[in-house]
Amino acid sequence: MKQFKIWLEAVRLRTLPVSLSGVLIALGLAKWNHAFRLAPALLCLAFALLAQVVSNFANEYYDYKSGADKKGRAGFRRGVTEGDIKPAVMRRVMFSLLGFTCLVGLCMLAWVDPGYNYNNWLMLLAVGVLVAVFALAYSAGPYPLSYHALGEVAVFLFYGLVPVIFTYYVVTGTFGPFAVMAGIAIGFMGVNVLLVNNYRDVDDDREAGKRTSVVVFGRQAARLAYLANGFLALGVLAVLWLRIYYTMPLWALLAPVVYINMHFYTWMRLRRSEGAQLNGLLGATARNMLVFTLLLIIPLVVLS
Repeated sequence: MKQFKIWLEAVRLRTLPVSLSGVLIALGLAKWNHAFRLAPALLCLAFALLAQVVSNFANEYYDYKSGADKKGRAGFRRGVTEGDIKPAVMRRVMFSLLGFTCLVGLCMLAWVDPGYNYNNWLMLLAVGVLVAVFALAYSAGPYPLSYHALGEVAVFLFYGLVPVIFTYYVVTGTFGPFAVMAGIAIGFMGVNVLLVNNYRDVDDDREAGKRTSVVVFGRQAARLAYLANGFLALGVLAVLWLRIYYTMPLWALLAPVVYINMHFYTWMRLRRSEGAQLNGLLGATARNMLVFTLLLIIPLVVLS
């Protein structure tokens, strides 16, 4: 049970809504457009969650190797850094899970195009390869993204645009404008989860030479970006809100109303929180994202 708890901490359950939200919104949009298919939907969910766990494992392993993590850190406990997980074991598990994730991704190809259009397959293969590379390149390689103030850009692309747009494509066989808008919105929300993480670790990261966006631009800029991202996420979906307003009951607009209140409250907490207090705020930011997602897809599914 102790080892199970240690590995569960390494999975970082509080962050998983980031990858889950994008896929769920895409599935809600597919159902709204009467194009939902269960099997590819489940494969997309599995692929997204597995890819994030691989990225979390890689972040823990490579931050330990680079010396960016140290014992007694303010953030969540790191099993490798604290000596609970041997680095070699984490490395083996990480690459084994990456291989399994790639197999799940290959299974998705069977559902892409019944006409066997190889160009479509090649496109998805290229996207899958980029996802696999990002899972490691975020913390590893000759130019780790999280060490050069590019973590937020990577999260915006690979937890926002890519999962929403391509989940929608795999499930429906088409690209849709609302999927692009939703991908941008989820990207902004996912960036906020990373901002809280880097906001908390800014002193440790600066000492370790890890140049996150918060290290480069400072905490005040991070707080303003956090607040702006929530409003930008809702603003991008303005066309969708108008469509819902004119075609659905008003309760279908609960998602933006509830989210903006939760978002503003967590921003207020961010302004007065320090150190380990920010761990709960990171989870709250991911929770806001998931609550928004569920409140959005419920009317899309129920009233479609």
